[in-house]
Amino acid sequence: MMLKKLRILVSAQHALMLAYRAEIYLWVLAHTLPFIMMSVWMTAAKQAGMSGSSAFSMNEVGYARYFLAVYIVRQFTATWMIYEFEWHVNEGRLSGMLLRPINALWHYVSAHLGEQLARFPFFVVMVGVFFAIYPKALGWPTVSSVVMGVVAIYAAFALRFAMQYCLAMGNFWFERASSIDQLSMLPYMFLSGLIIPLSDMPAGVRRVVYLTPFPYTIDFQVRIMTGKLTWADGEMWTGFGILAAWFAVFAVIGSGLWKRGLLQYSGQGA
Repeated sequence: MMLKKLRILVSAQHALMLAYRAEIYLWVLAHTLPFIMMSVWMTAAKQAGMSGSSAFSMNEVGYARYFLAVYIVRQFTATWMIYEFEWHVNEGRLSGMLLRPINALWHYVSAHLGEQLARFPFFVVMVGVFFAIYPKALGWPTVSSVVMGVVAIYAAFALRFAMQYCLAMGNFWFERASSIDQLSMLPYMFLSGLIIPLSDMPAGVRRVVYLTPFPYTIDFQVRIMTGKLTWADGEMWTGFGILAAWFAVFAVIGSGLWKRGLLQYSGQGA
């Protein structure tokens, strides 16, 4: 029954997102930071190779595949719940959602899934353009890396959603909790593997970073997609375990804040 409700919600949100497809395509283009970083790291690796240095963990093709995988992960793990939730709380629109026979949280989950469906065609075009420009990066992934990559990507989406869910609950007490989310982007960008591949960090720093939730939103997924983690690697299952643990932590905190926040909510503006 719950799956049927979710399917209907996703279908409705997908239809709504199609009305703003131009804006969504601009969002896809706005997420091209991985390609910018790719050119930086490829150039550095090429120059290091010409000088005989081995200071980098990958060659040019390796960095191209790495940042393509980063781009793919980013497309399916982008979260913006806090901005819509902020608007709903400040305008009192949350009141009507609380009367529905389903937790209001599922409205935001379905909105994200509907947006992913709407952006998918343009995303495919972008990946096609990438391989046309840099065909050396083209390769055939194994079936297991594709399957586990998809699982890992949506696990990352769940983790990022849970993290932003906790921050979004601040809107019950603060008018602009989205400012906190903007601050959280700093550790996300530098510790997730978005800008700096974690394999190029010092080993000691990398061990500490892997204890935080951020590597499990990009780096972990990329290593699976590029074949650096396989079924036989215990590190993959350890990674899934840490990811699940962090998700549980944020889910519990978010649930507690939701219950307390509803006691603060006055529905002003409704």
